[in-house]
Amino acid sequence: MKYKTKMLVDRFAGILSEWPGVECVTLNEAALGDILDPYFALILDVFFSAPIPGAQERFRLYGNDIAAFESSGLNEKDRFLIDGIPVRLEYKFTGKIEELISIADTNMDSLWLIKDSGTYGFYRLAHGEIVFSRDKWIHTIRKRLENIGDAFWTEMRGAAQSKMEHFLSDLGAATFQGDEFHYLLASAGFIKTACLSLFCINHCFEPSHRAYYRQVLELPLLPSSFSGEFDGFFGSCDPGDSMERRFALAKLIAKGILAMQ
Repeated sequence: MKYKTKMLVDRFAGILSEWPGVECVTLNEAALGDILDPYFALILDVFFSAPIPGAQERFRLYGNDIAAFESSGLNEKDRFLIDGIPVRLEYKFTGKIEELISIADTNMDSLWLIKDSGTYGFYRLAHGEIVFSRDKWIHTIRKRLENIGDAFWTEMRGAAQSKMEHFLSDLGAATFQGDEFHYLLASAGFIKTACLSLFCINHCFEPSHRAYYRQVLELPLLPSSFSGEFDGFFGSCDPGDSMERRFALAKLIAKGILAMQ
């Protein structure tokens, strides 16, 4: 972590830890790069179990060097700049977190609540760097995430593959019609849900979209020809390649994923 980033993290961890309702604060991996990286953002997840200060009080407590402060109407996020560095604090109620994990654990009838939003929230819970912890809450949560059963992953895989096949159908229709706009939308949806299917097969929570490309290729279980097809479709395909060629690669990718046990 860069020195300036660490100074800001320590500063806000100190402020947030003074609020009795805050149980834990974690740092998102988006803050681990160079501050000159256009993707850089200092993002802190703040987990609370009791009321926290309101937006205007938080603004005052953050310091007088805060610029462009804005807060969501439901007090779920604060955004602002410090010396041009984007900072985002996201407030998450521990009771809601526990409810979602219980759904993944034992209440599969309500799994649709997770299917629609995906597993990125769980990824942040599991991988965020702990910068403040009042007690063992976050460690208990992470242990529960490690022990989520096969039924969860099977259901999530089924949902992801169903969407993947839907986008593949749209991709074929757009290719047939020569509809470049619909083709672009279907391509994005297809490649995302194909990757999501593979994360589920590997019992891995999905990372941020920026990390999809790198992390999916590092998964231990992949179709034998996936890397080449993936690069051909997404990364190293010649700009002159036709829509038909990319659609053919998409069909191969989908076929390989659907064949995995």
